[in-house]
Parts: sequence; structure tokens; C-alpha cells
Amino acid sequence: MFKGVFTAIVTPFNDDGSLDLESLGRLIEFQIDNNINGIVPVGTTGESPTLTMEEHIKVVEYTCRKVNNRVKVIAGAGSNNTDEAIELSKAAENAGADATLQVAPYYNKPTQEGLYRHYIKIADSVQIPHIIYNIPSRTGRNIEVDTMVRLAVHPNIAGVKEASGNIIQMMEIIEKTPDSFAVLSGDDSITLPLTAAGGRGVISVSSNLFPGHMNDFVQSGLRGDFDMMAKLNYKLMPLFRMMCIEQNPIPIKTAMALKGYLKEVFRLPLCGLKPENREKLVKFLEDFK
Repeated sequence: MFKGVFTAIVTPFNDDGSLDLESLGRLIEFQIDNNINGIVPVGTTGESPTLTMEEHIKVVEYTCRKVNNRVKVIAGAGSNNTDEAIELSKAAENAGADATLQVAPYYNKPTQEGLYRHYIKIADSVQIPHIIYNIPSRTGRNIEVDTMVRLAVHPNIAGVKEASGNIIQMMEIIEKTPDSFAVLSGDDSITLPLTAAGGRGVISVSSNLFPGHMNDFVQSGLRGDFDMMAKLNYKLMPLFRMMCIEQNPIPIKTAMALKGYLKEVFRLPLCGLKPENREKLVKFLEDFK
């Protein structure tokens, strides 16, 4: 069962753009020290589109070794090429990952039947659990409820990271899928209503910087204390908004650099914040506790 806060961890780079695994190791320890439930390497927040296949696998292998079974590792392994997704998933399985995260195929915009066949082939080919990732704003295609219901019966498909923004769709998925199928928020700002509706937690961006706050927030809801969850939600909403001031992962990675966790290095086509947004972020970090 996948439940709680799973950090979509950033990928640190050195000044020359190479992988900074030393900083990644420190970030992983920071997450575990703050009782996070799992690490999600090489997702979109980890700048996976700009990593080579070799680098992608290297980050997953390093994360699994560093975590050493202390929390779950859900390795990003999605692709709009089904065979490539299987290759990445097999590498994650061999590295010791607990599950993979499978973004919906992007740009080629498959039909619902194509989406179904894509995920079933992955699940038939790689035996660790798989979490589907539905984010139509990035992929151009929504995974509809009926498709999700068909997929949820496969024993290797364990849940969905839902970032459609459609809470009614999310509630219908919870209603129509088995209790063992974990519906996780893919958007920090919608975690409260989704948890109240029966969601199991969040794959979070904000927890990179404030894992303790996010853990307190989500665990309060999972234990049924929605008064506390609502109180913490309104404390955290300014943070959630700030992390959307420009395209993820630019704000969170800049914030972490400002706090000294890593170097402020991106790979093109991502680049630094606009000066006016950077000024807003600096002021926010000074005031937010």
C-alpha cells in the first residue's frame, strides 16, 4: 500500500551540468530524517526529460542504494515510447525500486485504448508495482475514469498520481476502484480535498524544502483530523502558490539553492527564474516558517 507523502525529488547538478550525487544523497537523508514516506527520483521535478538514459538509471540506482529500504522508492520510468518505459522500468526493478511512476504518454496523444494497452504491457512486463501518472496539462491527454477502472484490476498497477485538477474525476476513481488502489494527489494544493474524499496522500514538490510540514499536514488528514489538516493547509497554501510562480521545477529548485541545499543549475530548456519572481521568492523564504 502506498500511503503518505512521497517527495518528487529534484536532481542536483554541478556547475558544469553533470549529476551532483553527493548533494542528492544529502537531500535523501534530509527527507528520511523528516519522516517522509518515500522518494520519487527522476520525475518531471527531477528534470528527467534532460537526463540521458544512462544518467536516469544512475540516479535511480544511487537513490535505491542510499535509501537502503528505509522508505519506499518510486522511480520515474515513464515514456511516450512503451518499449522505452519497459526498459526504464526493468532497470528500476533491478536497482531495487519498490515501484515505478508511469507518466501518460505525451505528445503522441494516444486514444484511451492506446493508453490502456500501454500500461498493461508495462505491467505485464515488469513485476514491481506501477503508479500511473495522469497530468493532462503536460501530456495533452486525460486518462479517463473508465480507463483507470480497467487498469486498476491489474495486480501490478498499484495506484495513480492524479494531477488532472478535476476533483470529481478523482472521487469517481476512488469510488470505482478497489480499496487497494492508491489515489495520490499530484498537486500539493489539492491534497486536502482529495484526502477527505479517500485519497492516500501526495507525491509532493513542496516537501523537497519542507518535508516535516508536509508530513504533518498529510498525516493529520490520514488519521481523520481534518480540522488540523485544514489549519495546516491554509498555512501551506502560500508555499504551494509560490512553487507555481513559474514552471515546476524552477521555483522549488531555486528555493533549495537559496537555502543552500544545492547549486542553482538547470539544464536547458529550463532556466532560472525571472528577476522579479526571484525577488518574490527571496522575500517569501525570509518570512515563511
